[in-house]
Amino acid sequence: MTWARRSGSSLANDDDSRMGVIRAEEAVRLAEQNDRAVLTVAGHSSDVRECAELLAMLGLDAGRRHKTA
Repeated sequence: MTWARRSGSSLANDDDSRMGVIRAEEAVRLAEQNDRAVLTVAGHSSDVRECAELLAMLGLDAGRRHKTA
């Protein structure tokens, strides 16, 4: 009887591939969360200057909008 061995590098490649997918999904989730936060701040700001100041204080980036289909 012959035993097939899985090489360690194959397992590592599978793990790297799964982590890549997880990182990509997390990047999309964070971009969507940023978009919602920017819209919320913009909706509660009294003017453009206040909006820009609040976004800067919160570390939000209004120029990097996530596009959904």
